[in-house]
Amino acid sequence: MIGDSPSLSENLHPTHQSDSDHSIIVSLEEITKIYGSENTKVKALDNIELTIEKGEYCTIMGASGSGKSTMMNIIGCLDRPSSGQYHLDGIDVSQLPDSHLAGIRNRKIGFVFQQFHLLPQMTALENVILPMIYAEVSPSERRKRALEALERVGLGNRVNNRPNQLSGGQQQRVAIARAIVNEPVLLLADEPTGALDSKTTEEVLDIFESLYQAGLNNGYRVVINNGNDGGQTVDHLHLHILGGRSLSWPPG
Repeated sequence: MIGDSPSLSENLHPTHQSDSDHSIIVSLEEITKIYGSENTKVKALDNIELTIEKGEYCTIMGASGSGKSTMMNIIGCLDRPSSGQYHLDGIDVSQLPDSHLAGIRNRKIGFVFQQFHLLPQMTALENVILPMIYAEVSPSERRKRALEALERVGLGNRVNNRPNQLSGGQQQRVAIARAIVNEPVLLLADEPTGALDSKTTEEVLDIFESLYQAGLNNGYRVVINNGNDGGQTVDHLHLHILGGRSLSWPPG
């Protein structure tokens, strides 16, 4: 049980990093995740260690049931480890209450999923604006940033279209624009091309690559792509998981 917790604003400031490791965005230390009761325990992750710095593009790979989805959920602050420590951008998020995690997710992490999760009654522009409302961005700034994000993914001419007026690839582009509009330190993509054909998959992966290059230049964004279909450039990091354990972390 969690006792008295600091305020959300306090939890959004680094408490872990020294001057020597200020570039570290993701730090997993001895992360273990166990599901089930005493008689039906399943160890989804077993003592995982992982460090990702600003400007790195990491692909997490593994077969179904390997533990990669559990790991993605923990990195995305959608789940907590059973043991171990997770620092996100210098903040120890391992045991924070849900109310604080929600704020950190909104400000620190951009999510892209296999399903687009766009609100059908809203235009592309309105869908991208939505997370900025929760982040308390001013109305004039919301529109400006949303338009810029849609331009970055090649949809500057489709801002007033609703999801049913867009192709699957275009809907995923809207989802990517929504994910980057709050300028997160971490862009987390969970099998983002799983619902797309091969040509559209290539186009979407090109967008992730361009975002990675932009992040490399300004030093604030990490891209993590969960699956076996992207992030294979030689200078990217590849983490292979089997049975909840890290099998390899090949150098770039």
